[in-house]
Amino acid sequence: MFDPALVRPAIVDSFRKLKPRTQLRNPVMFCVYVGSVLTTILWIAALMGQAEAPAGFILAVALWLWFTVLFANFAEALAEGRSKAQAASLRQAKRDVMAKKLNEPHPKAPIRITTATDLRKGDVVLVETGDVIPADGEVIEGVASVDESAITGESAPVIRESGGDFSSVTGGTRVLSDWIVVRVTANPGEAFLDRMIAMVEGAKRQKTPNEIALTILLVALSIVLLLATATLLPFSMFSVEAAKMGHVVTITALTALLVCLIPTTIGGLLSAIGVAGMSRMMQANVIATSGRAVEAAGDVDVLLLDKTGTITLGNRQASAFVAAPGVNEEALADAAQLASLADETPEGRSIVVLAKQRFNIRQRDMAALHAVFLAFSAQTRMSGVDMPGREIRKGAADAVKNYVEQHNGRFPSEVSTAVDEVARRGSTPLVVAELNDGVARVLGVIELKDVVKGGIKERFAELRKMGIKTVMVTGDNRLTAAAIAAEAGVDDFLAQATPETKLATIREHQAQGKLVAMTGDGTNDAPALAQADVAVAMNTGTQAAKEAGNMVDLDSNPTKLIEIVEIGKQMLMTRGSLTTFSIANDVAKYFAIIPAAFASTYPQLRVLDVMHLTSPSSAILSAVIFNALIIVMLIPLALKGVKYRPLGAATLLRRNLLIYGLGGILLPFPCIKLIDMVLTAFGWV
Repeated sequence: MFDPALVRPAIVDSFRKLKPRTQLRNPVMFCVYVGSVLTTILWIAALMGQAEAPAGFILAVALWLWFTVLFANFAEALAEGRSKAQAASLRQAKRDVMAKKLNEPHPKAPIRITTATDLRKGDVVLVETGDVIPADGEVIEGVASVDESAITGESAPVIRESGGDFSSVTGGTRVLSDWIVVRVTANPGEAFLDRMIAMVEGAKRQKTPNEIALTILLVALSIVLLLATATLLPFSMFSVEAAKMGHVVTITALTALLVCLIPTTIGGLLSAIGVAGMSRMMQANVIATSGRAVEAAGDVDVLLLDKTGTITLGNRQASAFVAAPGVNEEALADAAQLASLADETPEGRSIVVLAKQRFNIRQRDMAALHAVFLAFSAQTRMSGVDMPGREIRKGAADAVKNYVEQHNGRFPSEVSTAVDEVARRGSTPLVVAELNDGVARVLGVIELKDVVKGGIKERFAELRKMGIKTVMVTGDNRLTAAAIAAEAGVDDFLAQATPETKLATIREHQAQGKLVAMTGDGTNDAPALAQADVAVAMNTGTQAAKEAGNMVDLDSNPTKLIEIVEIGKQMLMTRGSLTTFSIANDVAKYFAIIPAAFASTYPQLRVLDVMHLTSPSSAILSAVIFNALIIVMLIPLALKGVKYRPLGAATLLRRNLLIYGLGGILLPFPCIKLIDMVLTAFGWV
C-alpha cells in the first residue's frame, strides 16, 4: 500500500507533528487533538477514583482518538516524504563547484578561479568541456552540448547557445563539449534548483484559495457541531431528572460523538491532497512555483496552445514549388535555395534539400558570390540574401507583397491565388521575390507542409467535454490557421499572432471571468506568461520566460499543458470526492452513538440502532475506531488521486454523489458492525 522506505520516517514525523502549534494549523484535527487530551485526563481521573465511566473504556476511546490524530499526521507526513525524496534526488545535482570567473565578458579575458557560492548576479564565467555550470545564467557567447539529465532526467544532451530562445542554462548541469560564456542571473540560494527543492519539499507551500475556502467551511461545520454537542450535556441532565430514569451522558461519550461527527476524514487528508498534487506535478517533470498554480490548472477554462510542436509535429517540410507567371520553376527553386542556405531551421534545410532533389541544384560558394544573409525577423517576417546587384527575399505573403510594392514591383493575382490554395490545404505558403536594378518581382510560392499529431483531436474532444475551450496560436495567416484548426479540432484560433495579440487575447478571456493557461519559451512570450493564470515556461526557454511563468516544464514539451490541466483537475476531483465521503459517512455514526448515549433515558431511540450493536460502550468505541481507520484506508487515494475522467461538471457531480456520497453513507454500517463483532468476540467491551 505504501512505499516501505517512506513509512518509517513518516511514522516518526507523525509524532513530531503532535506539537500544539503544529496541530493548530488544522482546526478540525485540533478539535480531535483537544478531545484526545481531554479523554486522557478523564482516564487519569478514573484511575484516581473519579470515574464517570469505566477506566478501560475511557482509555480505549482516548487511545483511538490519539490514533486518529496520528493517522492524519501520517497522511501528511507520507505525502511530504514523497516530496522530500524527490527533493533529495534534485539536491544531488546541487553541489558547490569551482567556477572560472572572467574579468570581462569574453573567453580570452583573464580568469580567476572561485567557488559557485561566491558568484553573484551579473558575474561572467567561462564553462568548458567537462565543467559543471556553476550557476543559473544566460549564454552570451559560444555554443555547447549540455547534459541536463540531473535536472530533467533526460539522458540526451541539449544545445545551448547565445541568442535566441535556447540560451538559458541551469546550475548543476554539465558541459559535454565546446565552451560557453555565461552571465549569472541568480544569486546563491535564489537559483532555479534552489526554488525547485523548496517547492518540492513543500517548505513554501501555502494553502490555495479553494483549500482555504474548504477549511473555513469545515471549521464552521465543526463549530456548529461543537455547540450542538455542548448543549447535549445539560439536556441529558435535565432529561434524566425529569424522566427519573437512565443516566447522564458522559463527557467521554460526547467527545467521541463530536469527533465522529465533525469532518475528520477530509480534515485529516486535506493537507496530504495538496502536497500530493504538487508531487504529481513533479512526477510529470513539471515544477510548480505555488500550489495556487496547480489548483488554477484544475479550474482552467481556456487553453492557448502553440500550433507548431504542440498541435502539429513542428517539422514543416518544403513539398512543392509553385512558380509565378513567366517564371521557370527551376529559377524559383534556385532562388529559394540561395535564400535558405544560411537558414538552419528544419524548414530552411528542407527547401535546400527539395531544390537539390528536384533540379539537382547544389550548394554554391557563397563567399565567392559576396553574399550577405539576412536572418528572419519577427518585424519584417522575411529572411533572404543580398548579393551584388541582386536581393532575394522569402517570407509571409503580405510581408513580401509590401516589399515588392515598395520596390516598384507588382504582386500577381495568380500568386495570391496560389497562396490561398496552399493555405486552404493547411500548408504554409512562403513567397519568394528578387530585386534587380531597383525593381522587384515575385518568383513564386514554396509550400511547407505540417502534420497534425495523431490523437490530438481526441484529446481536444475530451477537453471540450470538460467545458475547456482550446485556442490554437500561430504565426500563420488566417487561411492556413483555419485549415489546421479544423483538422485538429480546436475551438478557435489566433492567426498571425504577435506578443501583443497574445496578451490581448488572454486579457479578453480573463475579462469574461475565465482562467487562461498557456505555454511559452521565448522572451517575447514573457508578457503573456505573466498575464496567464497558468503559465508553463519551457526549461529550454529563456530566463525571462521562466521568471514570468508559474510552472516550468523540465521536458520542454508543449503538449504537457494538457497533462498539467488533467493533474489540476484530478486534485480538485480528489478533494471534492473525499469531502463528499467525509460528510456522508457521518450518517452511520449517528445511528451508532446517539442510541448508545441517550437510549437509557429515551428507550424510543433504540429504534435507531439498526446495526444492533452489542452495548453502548461497544457502539461508541466501534464508531471511534472506524473514524480513525477510514483515514488510513483513504491515504492511498489521497496520494494517488481520484482517477481522472474527461467529464463535464454536472456528470462529475452525479458520479461524485453516487460513488462517494451514497458509498459514504452505506460503507460505514457494515464496517462499524464488523468492528463491534470483533470487540465483542475478544471481550474488549
